[in-house]
Amino acid sequence: MLINLLDFDSAGLTAFFAKHGEKPFRARQVLRWIHRFGQSDFDAMTDIAKSLREKLKAMAVVLAPSIVSDKLSDDGTRKFLFDVGGGNAVEAVFIPEDDRGTLCISTQAGCALDCSFCSTGKQGFNRNLTVAEIIGQLWQANLALGASPSDDRIISNVVLMGMGEPLANFENTVTALRLMLDDNAYGLSRRRVTVSTSGLVPVMDRLGEECPVALAVSLHAPNDKLRDQLVPINQKYPLRELMAACDRYLQKAPRDFVTFEYVMLDGVNDSDIQAHELLALTRNVSCKFNLIPFNPFPGSPYRRSSSPRIRRFAEILLEAGVVTTTRKTRGDDIDAACGQLAGQVLDKTRRTARRKIDLHEVRT
Repeated sequence: MLINLLDFDSAGLTAFFAKHGEKPFRARQVLRWIHRFGQSDFDAMTDIAKSLREKLKAMAVVLAPSIVSDKLSDDGTRKFLFDVGGGNAVEAVFIPEDDRGTLCISTQAGCALDCSFCSTGKQGFNRNLTVAEIIGQLWQANLALGASPSDDRIISNVVLMGMGEPLANFENTVTALRLMLDDNAYGLSRRRVTVSTSGLVPVMDRLGEECPVALAVSLHAPNDKLRDQLVPINQKYPLRELMAACDRYLQKAPRDFVTFEYVMLDGVNDSDIQAHELLALTRNVSCKFNLIPFNPFPGSPYRRSSSPRIRRFAEILLEAGVVTTTRKTRGDDIDAACGQLAGQVLDKTRRTARRKIDLHEVRT
């Protein structure tokens, strides 16, 4: 069985090469060829001895998930659908802006957390993605976007906010993060790589210890009663514990704030009273808010808050001195909200076939 070199970070690749009698600098060379130059053909790695190239051809591959669909929105948003085998597809979305290019990638095929407003959650959960399948989304997107080491970086920011809960796939997620940060691979700043979590508190602590990057927390409610309904993991890790974990994380984080993501649901979590309640909840945590207009999907019971209601909610937060942004709706014409395209391609909505999370057995 051939070994996929996309599964290795620098330490893993060095160990792999040592096992086969090769010096550490060879691992660094191959790492650069794979990730900086997007090369999968060992024969093209011209500064590597021919004998090593032949050895690699016999025992290894560089294999990223294949692109099933590549859709370009009128606003420049580009959405990739990747085949990860077993009838599963995952998504990555590239969002170009004047001062940055952000790639949003997935870490699981589906999601087990079952947040009530999430299209991905309604498709059920199949499995964790491998390192190769996570970093392979970045690898493939770089190729598709025409990135090269001699150009200004097209993808300047990566956010793990696609399908799945990154911290429920901790080991593979962290290995992929280390590749993103490695100067011999993608060389991204810790400030420009963001992990989003629904609030797996013990694993947030692990991330802070092992690979601190920017942190976003899917909050979506200002009190436990409502969050228990919207984000069921809150039943295991309630808001008091989550806020404390955010405060601990900031002691390790490359940024001096946590971003709280807050999806705006009409008549559910968008009242003036709830905005003030949100301020009270987060008053001891250095934070900013990112308000997200809800993206409807078939079968959802929710509606997007009106633009005036979103503006008023944001005004209350801003007037209290908290940095607040409202996410632009991008890629509506290509279903660029997380999970929408995969939901069209693969029907996983049968509830009896879904794996639901056991709130008492979250792996930490």
